[in-house]
Amino acid sequence: MDRLTEMEAFATVVDQGGFTDAARKMGISKSAVSKHVSSLEARLGARLLNRTTRRVSPTEIGLAYYDRARRVLSDAGEADALVTSMQSAPSGLLRISVATDFGVHHLSPVLGEFLQEYPDITVNMVLNNRYVELISEGFDMAIRIGDLEDSSLRARKLTETSRRMIASPAYFAQYGRPMKIDDLNDHKLLHYSNQSSGNVWKLTAPSGEKRQVRTAGWLTVNDGQSLLNAAISGLGIAYLPSFLYADAMRKGLVEEAIPDLPREPLGIYAVYPPGRFTQPKMRAFVDFLARRFADKGALSW
Repeated sequence: MDRLTEMEAFATVVDQGGFTDAARKMGISKSAVSKHVSSLEARLGARLLNRTTRRVSPTEIGLAYYDRARRVLSDAGEADALVTSMQSAPSGLLRISVATDFGVHHLSPVLGEFLQEYPDITVNMVLNNRYVELISEGFDMAIRIGDLEDSSLRARKLTETSRRMIASPAYFAQYGRPMKIDDLNDHKLLHYSNQSSGNVWKLTAPSGEKRQVRTAGWLTVNDGQSLLNAAISGLGIAYLPSFLYADAMRKGLVEEAIPDLPREPLGIYAVYPPGRFTQPKMRAFVDFLARRFADKGALSW
């Protein structure tokens, strides 16, 4: 007899607590289920079930075998599902969470191209500046920037950007330009409130030494574009990813503070729930973004 069928029959008997319910669950006769289990016991040379007129329960050996059998059956089921999913066209609703700044600057401009390439996929992109719980909040995936928190989520790095301190020429003219990290204590700093580190800037000195700048800051907001606008207006120094301020720097609206500091790289990742295989719609979108960002290179200037 087929080994997997024998294994499934035995595991279903244990799950259902008897041959009658197992037969109903599997859609075969009770005698067929009994025959599969008996064949399995004969092949293994061990009694796996205790049978009485009232109930059926696994023996000690049967219980140990059941745990392994369930894993094997689960793997076999996922293997079948993987083949099916890889042959099916990507389709369905894809719900994505992404930080507002990155979504506006880098996802919105390419979504049209993605939807034309995959017309059976619909996208619901939610822009926000908070950490979302993917599974409990019903998201398929998220785009996250910076160090990833330890979690069970899977992650694929799409590209990276860098972060630098910037301010307007008018600010530097009024307050002077900091020449070293310690000089920042005498300047007006603009903070991003959603940062996990709070109002702390983690910097690297030219020597390679890791430093932390902790100040209350003159302004704290939860939106990167608002911080950039404040920096352009001369309100202080902001510490922002380069994809956000690059255009303003090219136009001369902002300049870098302490230019000789090493740039702080920030990884940009697609994160999604764990599993042995990825849904076609999600795999299509992640692969699409990886190709687009590979063409553009790192989002650093």
